[in-house]
Amino acid sequence: MGLAMSKYHFLWVIRPNLVVGESASLPPEFAAKTEGRGFITSWCPQERVLNHPSVGGFLTHCGWNSIMESIVAGVPMICWPFLGDQQTNCRFCCREWGIGMEINEDVNRVEVVKLVKELMEGGEGRIMKERVMEWKQLAREAVGPDGSSAMNFDKLLHILS
Repeated sequence: MGLAMSKYHFLWVIRPNLVVGESASLPPEFAAKTEGRGFITSWCPQERVLNHPSVGGFLTHCGWNSIMESIVAGVPMICWPFLGDQQTNCRFCCREWGIGMEINEDVNRVEVVKLVKELMEGGEGRIMKERVMEWKQLAREAVGPDGSSAMNFDKLLHILS
């Protein structure tokens, strides 16, 4: 209900293969409170969505591909890691790079509202947006013809030949 209480427009992808039992069911009042500003689906083309100019933030479990897609799109993150490398990735996004804010383990609706509002209109959110745009530029340079990715690929080819 925190997302409903935030009053922001949203796209929420709930993948059925990642939900156990009836926990994917949302209370009927959620649909009523978000009518006209929320869309729930089981899949979306994530890169395409993140690159849309209306996207102001991304709630992510902090898988590496999702983080890279968010950085390349210049979208700050609300990080909610669960397992594996997600915890470490979250720590880098939030504490090292300053492009994300972490949801506590005991998340509740009040915290969700607070985080969404801070991300979208708060001072910390503005700073995160500036930082993620800096990272976006660094990523663009890295994959350019003279960037570190091209140079490292050339080095690999040299080693293999």
